[in-house]
Amino acid sequence: MIDARKLRRIALNQQGLIKRGSFGRGKAATLRAIEKIGYVQIDTISVVARAHHHVLHTRVPNYREKFLDDLVEQKKVFEYWSHAAAYLPMRDYRFALPRMQAIRNGEEKHWTQNSKPKLKKDILRRIRDEGPLQSRDFEDTRRGKKEWWDWKPAKHALEELFMTGELMALGRDGFQKIYDLPERVLPDDVDTRAPTISEYAAYLINSTLNAHGFATQKSFSYLRKGKNLRSAIETHLAASLDARELAADKLKSGATVYFRPESLDKRASRASAQALILSPFDNLVIQRERGRDIFDFDYQIECYVPETKRQYGYFCLPILYRDTLVGRMDCKAHRKECVYEVRQLHIEKDVDDAFPLVFANAVCDFASFNGCVDIKLKNGVPVEISNSIQTVLSER
Repeated sequence: MIDARKLRRIALNQQGLIKRGSFGRGKAATLRAIEKIGYVQIDTISVVARAHHHVLHTRVPNYREKFLDDLVEQKKVFEYWSHAAAYLPMRDYRFALPRMQAIRNGEEKHWTQNSKPKLKKDILRRIRDEGPLQSRDFEDTRRGKKEWWDWKPAKHALEELFMTGELMALGRDGFQKIYDLPERVLPDDVDTRAPTISEYAAYLINSTLNAHGFATQKSFSYLRKGKNLRSAIETHLAASLDARELAADKLKSGATVYFRPESLDKRASRASAQALILSPFDNLVIQRERGRDIFDFDYQIECYVPETKRQYGYFCLPILYRDTLVGRMDCKAHRKECVYEVRQLHIEKDVDDAFPLVFANAVCDFASFNGCVDIKLKNGVPVEISNSIQTVLSER
């Protein structure tokens, strides 16, 4: 059975969270982070900084939203679907092709499907003739009252063409996609050969291990579908075990994890004395079973839970201290007022005497990243943490 603390440190090291600034600084570090962790999930919720910016800020100390925009413009990353909507390294473009093909063939269902063929044909013609367009450039042909969440037919068609790979996102204007033809978005040197099922399985295994250090068999195909994909992963794992390229062991929970033997031979780096406020969609915590198995942390984002059943708050963020997930914080950035509000704070693990000040610095840094200069604390925040936050604020 593998030592859980060593596994935590391996996972944090692979994710660039073992110490601040593991990937460096600036735009180049932002690209290194995306390529290492494999993807950055996009989410619409903006209670605090959107998930993709939050995840990158956690790993790149001087991260700015412009870094990601520039990488998209420079064709270093592209937008598509991982287990969810995400920014992905452009070098991995060919491994997005299996999902595109599966959706086109009807092997994989997606909520955008069933748009009218003529409408899609007209949209492709307009973009081919007129250049990049947004949803707002297409008329809403519906009559009567429309709700904000009820997409017009053209938006459905645009998203279906995006999911099948017939359109790509050239970038975004605000949070709205700008659609264009793939041949006008992809760099000339990108590999557009569809991988075989064996190549795809190998890619999923290698990219997961690069990002996390170790994983269960289920994790390699996390929320991915595909004909014969699981059996291809099983075959590749078996061959890699026979060749001693991979090894396997049990967790305390009984789950089997796979890893490269050399990763356990290395001395696990010691986590620095830092606190990090994570996104609910951070790559470290997005697989909830992994959080329970490795960090003994049972986490659920509660914005999708009925209000009467919430325990920790609408948008509670996991708190990482050293190599332990110690609690969660429900908060909101009031950007117009430049106020960062801490609504609830739950510290669930034992922490040392250094924690209040280290955590206070993390809260103030995150508030600043959200464009806030003041911090409002609700009742229930421990006095030593409240005092530490006020001290840090007064010194800035």
